[in-house]
Amino acid sequence: MTEPTLCVDRLTPAIGALIKGVDLSGECSTTLLNRLYELLLEHLVLFFPEQTLTPETLLAFAETFGELDAPHHVYPHVPGYERLVLLENDGDRRPNTDVWHTDLTFKQNPPFASMLYAKAIPACGGDTLWCSMYAAYDALPAGMKADLRDLFAVHATGSYWNQFFAQGGLERLKEGMAAMGAAVHPVVAHHPVTGKPFLYVNRHFTTHVLGMSSGDSQRLLTALFDHINQPDFQVRFRWHRGTVAMWDNRVTQHYAVADYLPQYRCMHRVTVVNDRRSPSP
Repeated sequence: MTEPTLCVDRLTPAIGALIKGVDLSGECSTTLLNRLYELLLEHLVLFFPEQTLTPETLLAFAETFGELDAPHHVYPHVPGYERLVLLENDGDRRPNTDVWHTDLTFKQNPPFASMLYAKAIPACGGDTLWCSMYAAYDALPAGMKADLRDLFAVHATGSYWNQFFAQGGLERLKEGMAAMGAAVHPVVAHHPVTGKPFLYVNRHFTTHVLGMSSGDSQRLLTALFDHINQPDFQVRFRWHRGTVAMWDNRVTQHYAVADYLPQYRCMHRVTVVNDRRSPSP
């Protein structure tokens, strides 16, 4: 098999690359998949334009990188494909992803990678931003890096409580709270492959820094959230129908801009739990 010639267009110094010359609907060789994995580690989020994928081919591509995540606890799935989340938003279905977040950090083992496939895009708006947590950490003053080094923070399910409540009132909310719980992660984590440190708190799910009073914890988290929200660390992507985005969820955050409502926007999303090329989750 002749390997495709990839065109890699770096979008910002910190994060993001546009990848052309690959058809994700076909069978990708091990050599090509390993190259895409290397590019993912380097650029953190990859964009593949002009793809024509079925649910089967999108899931098959995702599964080459690791185990697919369990069905989402709140979001609906594409009919017949419970591992493929259906994200449909319009004037009657407002998204809850217009906040900086790393997917599912309230789990003990959050996803390694996430993929979005653009099925329907508004005429204007609906961009998504990604942020490098390597870059956010590197830009911190040395003294703050030292202060954060041994801290841990609690991550809970954020605004998903609203969706549990909307689905079935207090009983459904209580079921969701019992099922999902929370997780504790280091404030400064290290990438399992590169070994590089990165900042690991996000506005949507991180609720408390352990060992601090509520006031001190909130002030520290607010300062870190404000620090993260700098254009220097970010890439903003304008979607086109048929584009696939894949990102390393361990070391990025993203923000889906909700400026297009009441227009319709539809995405298919799949998450990969464990990195099959990494020695540890």
